[in-house]
Amino acid sequence: MFRNYFKTAYRNLLRHKGFSFINIAGLALGITACLLIGLFVHDELQYDKFLPEGEQVYRVYSDKSAKEAGEMVAPVPPMFATTLEQDFPEVEQTVRILMVQFDANNLVEAGDKRIYESGRFFADPGFFEIFQLPFIYGSPEKALEDASSIVISDEFSQRVFGDANPVGKQVAVNHLPYIVRGVFSTKERFHLPVNFIHALEAAELPAERMKSWNWQQFYTYVKLKEGANPQFLQANFREVVAKQRNPDNNEPYDYKPVLQPLDEVYLHSASFKHDQAIRGNITYVRALSIIAVFILLIACFNFVNLATAKSMQRAREVGVRKSVGASRGQLVLQFLGETLLLTLISVIFSAALASLLLPSLNAFTGKEMSFNFFTNPGLLLLLLGLTLVVGLLAGFYPALVLSGFQPVKVLKSAVVVDSKVGRIQWLRHGLIVVQFALSIFLIICAFVVYRQVSYLHNKDLGFDRDQIMFFQMRGEGMFNNYETFKNELRQVPGIRNVSIGYGFPGDATAGDGIIVPRDGEQVHHGVTHLMVDYDYINTLDVKVLAGRPFSKAYKTDADHAFMINETAVRELGYGTPEKALGQTLRWNVWNDTDKDTLKEGKIIGVVKDFHFKSLYDKVDPTVLQIFPGANWKVAVKVDPQNIAGTIEQVEKVWNKFAPDYPIEYIFMDDNFEKMYKAEDKLKTLLWIFTGMAIFVACLGLLGLAAYAAERRKKEIGIRKVMGAENSDIVMLLSKEFLLLVVLAALLAFPLAWYAMQTWLEDFAYRIEMPAWVFLFAGLFAAALAFVTISYQALKAAMANPVANLRFD
Repeated sequence: MFRNYFKTAYRNLLRHKGFSFINIAGLALGITACLLIGLFVHDELQYDKFLPEGEQVYRVYSDKSAKEAGEMVAPVPPMFATTLEQDFPEVEQTVRILMVQFDANNLVEAGDKRIYESGRFFADPGFFEIFQLPFIYGSPEKALEDASSIVISDEFSQRVFGDANPVGKQVAVNHLPYIVRGVFSTKERFHLPVNFIHALEAAELPAERMKSWNWQQFYTYVKLKEGANPQFLQANFREVVAKQRNPDNNEPYDYKPVLQPLDEVYLHSASFKHDQAIRGNITYVRALSIIAVFILLIACFNFVNLATAKSMQRAREVGVRKSVGASRGQLVLQFLGETLLLTLISVIFSAALASLLLPSLNAFTGKEMSFNFFTNPGLLLLLLGLTLVVGLLAGFYPALVLSGFQPVKVLKSAVVVDSKVGRIQWLRHGLIVVQFALSIFLIICAFVVYRQVSYLHNKDLGFDRDQIMFFQMRGEGMFNNYETFKNELRQVPGIRNVSIGYGFPGDATAGDGIIVPRDGEQVHHGVTHLMVDYDYINTLDVKVLAGRPFSKAYKTDADHAFMINETAVRELGYGTPEKALGQTLRWNVWNDTDKDTLKEGKIIGVVKDFHFKSLYDKVDPTVLQIFPGANWKVAVKVDPQNIAGTIEQVEKVWNKFAPDYPIEYIFMDDNFEKMYKAEDKLKTLLWIFTGMAIFVACLGLLGLAAYAAERRKKEIGIRKVMGAENSDIVMLLSKEFLLLVVLAALLAFPLAWYAMQTWLEDFAYRIEMPAWVFLFAGLFAAALAFVTISYQALKAAMANPVANLRFD
């Protein structure tokens, strides 16, 4: 019996080659999109899943939402970990990681190797007890118990030591010697970009700093004992933190500790401030998953539409089979078998297509996903399951329709009449509406994402980021003689200006407080501090709205002057830039020897707001001041006429002051481009998958148009004989489908508006959604539908009417 079903299914596929091709192509594309997106989503969900007892591990971050809503800050003070471990019995262990720039490069020397490496960590000795990374060489026990130790990744080891076992060997980091105690594997998905790690002791932090409740410089993780209640611990710890950090409740902002489960860190931290971990975005993962489902549904709807459209042509077959004794259940099995065969062929094609496209997807996303049945037998089970699910989903209703025809009605007349025809027509129309509603939804989303990403890249940031060469200072010779280094750079032909400081746009900035004397009180405000020099304003071409920039002509500028931005004028209560001039500010100086040192000065200038962070973030109230103790980066404004020659001359000056360090630089505009890599990738993927969805929908529409033309060929013949033009025939066959597209657009518009409005809310600076985007999406979908239908309509209109009127 099953052999007969297979033969019948095979013959039907061959008999209706056009419809079979459309179904197979549509399903194959839909399944391919699902497979590729599924592989990507699965990979994103694997972060930190390999860690033993990971479900007991939480990251502690601060929620800055008591008085300033909407900020999650990743680093916390060092006393958080100390207090949690000492005073809360439900805590098994804590670990602190010093917030240094994980992506900053450090000079590594071993033997004749001399290279820069990023991913440097300083952590408590218990790091490898909480994060049980697999070791290739050495042992995690006591690997971080002394300041001379270093533990490195397998990739680091391969670059520096080759295939040799490096345990016990010496490696120098920024000219300081360390002994390798172990090598860990980086094959698993881990949210921390750790490449080499030292004991926290090696950072030589002052003991006084380690007792701070306000110095937010540590990523902190806590492992709870089995059965401990994290919500109960969080509530009790918040009370402790409130008493320690702000006992008088007079701070304008508050940081409440939050325990974040380890398995949420990677995907649920996209908006966190000062977080240098590897981060994905759960919104994008969900969006791609929804798109995959949309494309698969469109492909399945195609099958249902085409199968029900062809049902009238197979009605007599059903009548004959029933008249010779076939039951409805047998017919259902036969038609489901045909669907499963067609789906199986589609799955085979989609598997081959996914294998071909996966290397390109890996290159685009920077992942190492595989589609190999031998290394991952579960993929084969997945494909078989997908065949069954899609086959049953797409074929169940058509099988019920086809098997339900009554033999007496379908055999006694040349025209098939059945009570189900009307319902089938409505179903077919409904599915077309859903298909094109989904397609129009994706078109709108693609255009909005494209416009927002373009806005991110092209918005005026309030300063000139072009042709600014940007690099980190290195070596004592450069730090101790920064003024001489700067002056020699300025003598290089092709260099317009040079600035040295901490807090350049696109780089790290300092979050700290400022004290505003007001009505006899010392009012504390949270601000961003930019530690600048006399040439910062001119190098970046920041506009001064009131007052003046820093100048060496005023001796007090170095120690008793501040500049602020427009936002600070408003939030500090000065009203206007002019009124802010001359006002007094005080700042607790970063000083390890005397923590009570206070800098007092006047506001000498107000600058126009400029974006030194990404457009996800609002411009903070910002204070600019001269503080050479924080010198870290150099910004060199280069003449665009001879950039290569200028860089060569900069390297010569560099080698004079830091001969032991190779120069390494980036251009500031490139630094900003990197901020929106995730959005750029989303934009590209959205265009690709939107194109696939539209193509699949049009493919199905092409089949339905062909069927409509075939079903009405005699009517078309009569109209042609009566004088109808080709354009009349095209409109006759097109108007029904175009009305469905219009209805689809009306359904898609509010859904797309809501989805995109929600997505745009993540950006502090965003586009407004213009009405023309919706109108364009609807017209574009209608135009595609019209072109698709017109192809078949023209074929029918141009056919010989005599041939159409001849009885078969």
